[in-house]
Amino acid sequence: MSKFLRLILTISAFTLLCLATLAQAEAPMVQAQVPGYYRMMLGQFEVTALYDGAIQLDTKLLHNTPAELNKLLARMFVASPRMQTAVNAFLINTGKNLVLVDAGAAKLIGPSLGFVLQNMRAAGYDPAQVDTIIITHLHRDHIGGLTDAGGQPVFPKARIFVAKEDNDFWLSQKVADGSPEKMQPSFKAARDTAAPYQKTAQWQTFSEGSVLVPGIKAVKAFGHTPGHTAFSVESEGQKLLIWGDIVHAHAVQFARPDVSIEFDIDEKQAIATRKGIFKTMAITKSLVAGMHLPFPGIGHVRWDGKESYSWVPIEFAPLAIR
Repeated sequence: MSKFLRLILTISAFTLLCLATLAQAEAPMVQAQVPGYYRMMLGQFEVTALYDGAIQLDTKLLHNTPAELNKLLARMFVASPRMQTAVNAFLINTGKNLVLVDAGAAKLIGPSLGFVLQNMRAAGYDPAQVDTIIITHLHRDHIGGLTDAGGQPVFPKARIFVAKEDNDFWLSQKVADGSPEKMQPSFKAARDTAAPYQKTAQWQTFSEGSVLVPGIKAVKAFGHTPGHTAFSVESEGQKLLIWGDIVHAHAVQFARPDVSIEFDIDEKQAIATRKGIFKTMAITKSLVAGMHLPFPGIGHVRWDGKESYSWVPIEFAPLAIR
């Protein structure tokens, strides 16, 4: 072998060694997502969306499904027969009050949920700072985060506001006794969650049209539960409707608002409520926030003709601080 050839082979071996060393020096994969919060300004109010997690819902839970169900799912790239459904909560700092709208599921429905508190802290707030909590309805994925694993209150200073109709339904032993077996975990969760706050007189009820804090008003949205409520948030003429569980399957129910879901207690009323709110939001072009819309769950409803609509999510943008 010539000296020249040996030199070439030596250089090649050295190059390969250097490349191998560089490859080993590459940063390892982080394999973690960013904290689940999104922040925006609504007039003078700061609104922070908090991600509790996501669950997989079977499309069989949808009722009145159209023949083109799979096409509706596919056009939004939503898997079937199991659809991913987000669980969101919203934190509103009005400058005078720190208001949490719903509290997530904690671990009442499984390990993929229960991250509201973690994301609240990541967003710069502590549960002890929250003075008002308003609940859209008393299903487990909206109230589980009010107490810890030992059943103790997580929000020591907060008043908890619940619609009287939902309070009277879910906390009634008589109603529970006359309800199907599949609903019993929801009744128990509502009673267990309310109990520690009732002892300290922090648990309170409201009626339609009540102003919970200045700038936030209760809006009747019955059907999903007897007292299911949306909340109108307004500051300096800017409006946001936090509508709770008007939609569970965004790929289907915007295009076909007559599709209901197994969890609706009064399906006929839930459908009528959804159609009414869709129409109003599309006409007014108001911002909407939903607990089961893809995170951060904030956007607009667009009318597509007849009784068909589309969901238009907001775009990520810098926070407009005044």
